[in-house]
Amino acid sequence: MKYINTNKLETLKFSRDNTYVLIDFDNTITGHNSDDSWETAGKLLGKKFNKELELLWKKYRPIELDYNMPFNEKNQAMEKWYSECMMLYYKYKLTKDQVIESVKTGNLILREGAKRFFKKAYEENIPVIILSAGIGNVIEEFLKQKGCYYPNIYIISNFIEFDENGFAKTFDMSTMIHTLNKSIKDKLPTKELKSRKYKILIGDLIEDINMLEKEELDTTLTIGMLDNNTTQNLVEMYNKVFDILLTEEDVCFEEIKKLLE
Repeated sequence: MKYINTNKLETLKFSRDNTYVLIDFDNTITGHNSDDSWETAGKLLGKKFNKELELLWKKYRPIELDYNMPFNEKNQAMEKWYSECMMLYYKYKLTKDQVIESVKTGNLILREGAKRFFKKAYEENIPVIILSAGIGNVIEEFLKQKGCYYPNIYIISNFIEFDENGFAKTFDMSTMIHTLNKSIKDKLPTKELKSRKYKILIGDLIEDINMLEKEELDTTLTIGMLDNNTTQNLVEMYNKVFDILLTEEDVCFEEIKKLLE
């Protein structure tokens, strides 16, 4: 099912020279049946690691989806969750080779039409910025392995650095990108992007709307993806935030491509 703000759609004058795409990764480029980039990164670290990561997910994921919790309280919880997850990589001695192999053998799944969407954006010379609270190393390697890491794609995420022996180095937690602080402000990868008036923002969480400043939303088409837990209350909340909401069987990039055409 699609919910479309047709009035807003008609006011935006997209062209290949004045537009860029700003998009989330986990549960947006990948589907709801896919592993996320955090669990993929540590896939080969053993059962104990996976169990600890799962326990953190069960503890903090309900908080991430709680839209009634005060911002400061939720923000502190997200900071704690992400830092605790990152520390597990050091505890279990994650290596660069393990990340590459985990992506190759793991369960990351592209949404339907995503590969064609990226190819079309490349052919039209439309920049695509992937702004993710996930693991950048996984995202980059995944797109490379899928043959869709084009020169017009920029990834802004949590990149793990590795030492000369291939082991993960200490991560600077002050630079951590998480659900509530994910913003493109002061992070545009090229100066040329500042001259592009129109944007297409795509995400799966309500907080993804904050990837752009409020004053930029008038010239932005915002697209939300909600393919599970489609309660009436949640659909209404998403509809208040996004110009276009895709739910259930319509959550795919072919639908986005049709709408833009």
